Amino acid sequence: MIESVGASLVYEDHGREVFACRDVSLSVRPGEFLGILGPSGSGKSSLLYLLSGLKTPSFGAVLYDERDLASMSDEERSRLRRREFGFVFQQPYLLGYLTALENAFVGEPTSARRDEALDLLDRLGLGAKAHRQPHELSGGERQRVCVARALLGEPRVIFADEPTASLDHTNGLQVVGMLNAMRGDGALVMVTHDPSMLERADRVVNLVDGQLVRHGE
Repeated sequence: MIESVGASLVYEDHGREVFACRDVSLSVRPGEFLGILGPSGSGKSSLLYLLSGLKTPSFGAVLYDERDLASMSDEERSRLRRREFGFVFQQPYLLGYLTALENAFVGEPTSARRDEALDLLDRLGLGAKAHRQPHELSGGERQRVCVARALLGEPRVIFADEPTASLDHTNGLQVVGMLNAMRGDGALVMVTHDPSMLERADRVVNLVDGQLVRHGE
């Protein structure tokens, strides 16, 4: 479904090249929970951005359904991310002036989307708090709103970038468990520095200094 082929991401730092990712070849299989494990600064987030089309590789390619993401226009990639992908990031990015429910279906203002978002919040234990604003929710509850938003529309792939970084261990395990349990047939790609968050993963690969060091193919 998604395949990186010798993908590298290079930044310029005061006139010198710095590799965030170097020559990464990796597949994301339909329906799997793929964990990408590595220490801080190892390039995990950069790899997730490449796989999801948020960034295009400096070298190599990333394919989605055999089509090179770099060959798509910005609009096509944006549409792909809206329709096919869901995202959960390190911090629960919510709009403070919207309710939990409104944050869950922001950008999709239809009655069907609203009903789906409300159902997801209810399944995530937030049905009674759907009309509260973010400042009225705990950190774990805010991240669960982001989980609901990521699950909306039954995406083919959910990308989770250190989704437990701002949570305690118990809340972190709960959020990962909910993502895994509620993703349906969609794949889950999660990057983390904490191996305990990947105990339910189907496959875990390790990234160090932007390179895969163990490949569980």
